[in-house]
Amino acid sequence: MSITVFLADDHAVIRDGLRFLLEAQSDIMVVGDAANGREAVRQVPKLQPNIVILDITMPELNGVEAAYQIRQLCPSVQVIILSIHGSVEHIVRALQAGARGYLLKESACIEVVDAVRAVHNGVRYLSQEISDTVIDDYMNPHSIGTKNPLARLSLREREVLQLVVEGKSNAKIADSLSISPKTVETYRSRLMQKLEISDLPSLVKFAIQYGLTPLE
Repeated sequence: MSITVFLADDHAVIRDGLRFLLEAQSDIMVVGDAANGREAVRQVPKLQPNIVILDITMPELNGVEAAYQIRQLCPSVQVIILSIHGSVEHIVRALQAGARGYLLKESACIEVVDAVRAVHNGVRYLSQEISDTVIDDYMNPHSIGTKNPLARLSLREREVLQLVVEGKSNAKIADSLSISPKTVETYRSRLMQKLEISDLPSLVKFAIQYGLTPLE
């Protein structure tokens, strides 16, 4: 029986490249794809793939938050994060969200097939360039939480943060999250207070630094 895979990346060329590499294998089949994290969260429960590969920086909902929501909705679905970020903070945040694999984009074309098979077999897979010290930090999540300001925010606050820095209005955010514009403003004010950030440019800089939105 084939290993079924779902791909989510906002760059079509990357999705197409990964699909080509994976479907060249007789035991792997790509069953769907999406250009953002929110669409992935909508589609995965319907398709129930074995593995989901998520780019860490996507519009609407980044890969880490999408991983967390997918794992909540579909505990049997395993997640691999695809990222340009190799820092301990990014990797551990992904692992804590439920990801079982973390691939650096620079080596994805070489490792993606091995990663899919390993994760499907119940083995955690990290790109070879990633130091073993990441696992040590993962086993002590409190130390990472104290260094990562995102740990101060709730899931909804993190969702609002990403949409705000993407330039969405309160009305559009409210429509996307099915809440009122007033509630959006409350979340926005609360998250800025928690992060000790007082202006939008600083909020955008923070979001880029922590991989919530791409530098484009």
